[in-house]
Amino acid sequence: MGSVDPPADAGQSPVGAIGRVTVSIPPGGLGEVLLPVRGGTEAFAAWCDQPVARHTRVLVVECPSARSVVVVPFPVD
Repeated sequence: MGSVDPPADAGQSPVGAIGRVTVSIPPGGLGEVLLPVRGGTEAFAAWCDQPVARHTRVLVVECPSARSVVVVPFPVD
């Protein structure tokens, strides 16, 4: 089988990135995180199934849209 090239923007996905919460995330609600992407730092809307306090380090586990992410506290237990 031949190899399949990844999409041009595949390397730009924030999944796996570690960031910091800038607006607290309520359980099941919306907050904000800063993530290192494209050589800089950008803000993303963020969801988590548990409350996450401001300044907490988080790991991105899903990217449902270009400007939103699903996170879990980091380090993951």
